[in-house]
Amino acid sequence: MTATEPRATAARTTDAAAPDGPPVRHQLVLLVTCLALATVVAAMASLNVALPDLARETHGSQTQLSWIIDVYSLVFAALLLPAGALGDRFGRRRALVVGLTLFGGGSGLAALTTDPTTLIALRGLLGVGAALVMPATLSTITGTFPRAQRTRAVSVWAAVAGAGAVVGLLASGTLLEFWSWRAVFLLNVLLAVAALAGTLLFVPESADPDAPRLDVGGALLATAGLGALVYSVIEAPTRGWAEPVTLGGIAAGLALLAGFVVWELRRSHPLLDPRLFRNRRFAAGTLSILCQFFAFFGYIFVIMQYLQLVRGDTAFVAAVSVLPMAVTMVPCSRLTPRLVERFGARGPWVLGLVLIAGAMAALGGLDADSPYWRLAAALLLLGAGAGLAMTPATTAITDALPRSLQNVGSAMNDLSRELGGALGIAVLGSLLSAGYRGHLDVTGLPPRAAEAARSSLAAAARIGGPVGEHARTAFVDGMRLTLLTGAGVAALAAVAVALLLRRPGAVTARG
Repeated sequence: MTATEPRATAARTTDAAAPDGPPVRHQLVLLVTCLALATVVAAMASLNVALPDLARETHGSQTQLSWIIDVYSLVFAALLLPAGALGDRFGRRRALVVGLTLFGGGSGLAALTTDPTTLIALRGLLGVGAALVMPATLSTITGTFPRAQRTRAVSVWAAVAGAGAVVGLLASGTLLEFWSWRAVFLLNVLLAVAALAGTLLFVPESADPDAPRLDVGGALLATAGLGALVYSVIEAPTRGWAEPVTLGGIAAGLALLAGFVVWELRRSHPLLDPRLFRNRRFAAGTLSILCQFFAFFGYIFVIMQYLQLVRGDTAFVAAVSVLPMAVTMVPCSRLTPRLVERFGARGPWVLGLVLIAGAMAALGGLDADSPYWRLAAALLLLGAGAGLAMTPATTAITDALPRSLQNVGSAMNDLSRELGGALGIAVLGSLLSAGYRGHLDVTGLPPRAAEAARSSLAAAARIGGPVGEHARTAFVDGMRLTLLTGAGVAALAAVAVALLLRRPGAVTARG
């Protein structure tokens, strides 16, 4: 069965909500799946505040430290589509169990090592587990909740997905006040164990017993293409965007993804049918999520350095400082279904993207002496925009697929998030680095000190004196260009969504 076939075949799905099955405790299912989701989403950002502690204990190079952070998103993004298909075929509950086991076990091992290479490998293993978990959470909700309750359940899921990174930062900042970076991994273990127990107790199994065999060729092409593309983009700030290795890697990734599209168009049972993007809502949802998380994770990467290295905040204070975003994100996400029901999806969705663009532009206007209220006001705006835009985008993607392929649809939704986040960190991080270097004056410094100061604001701060002060100003100058670029991406997404949904027929669930 292809992803574009009608829902008639969904009757063959093993659905725990069926009349002859055991009763489903929907609120507990929602609680458990959101806990599992929060566990893997928080891991995307939680280590950012622990990097100074990691550097001291592991003695890792700057490149190694970058990969300890980035390899999680790389593996996560590259495996989401095949992991979603495996969940469809063998069971979404089973995917949750295996994924949470890998995630928890890898986190436990990571807390026991100080070797940076081993940490990189274990963070990659966490990415494998997360790729199994994240699509299974959303597809379990859409596959077990009645249609009347599904939109509100998805709004809760979207709120958790959006706020999870902020919660991860706060939890890590709190733990670092009392312990070391190992506590971040041990927290992962506790959350994974709790989610695993809840899955075994309350989450029903759902799968398509008649699903075709896994499209191995498509899975390999998608994994290789996404892996090459994301790897090259993440490495670009270090190697240089114009270097042959970077350009060749990006070209190879794009070529492999083009080959994936051609392969899938010729398959009778594709991993992801490219014809799905003819559905305007599906295309709009995918693009919107990609751009939202491009801006969001780029902002997280920049703002945590601004708070700790420019303003001089501790890890805990920096984490608490970004909480205003969650204050508006959660209630706006819960309110969105009512707004959509009354006004349609287009208005709240586009308004949310416009608010995100405005918030990023406001953040780009900060300087070293800006009062905190300006940061908090921008974060309130950013949270409201994310809450308004995320739910309709997520619903648009999942509603484009039949129930029996919900895990693939969920994987596409999550792939957009991961790929957007990885690209946001890489592209905006590269712009930040270029802006910082371009504005930093190292005249009169010895060559080694000059190169150290140019490598990062943290290194310049260790030199101190006028160099450290000037470096903070240079960082703010680079940050301004970076966040304004993120604002531009969000604004372009708003225009694209408005155009894709401009016709009445495009606003229906499967228009």
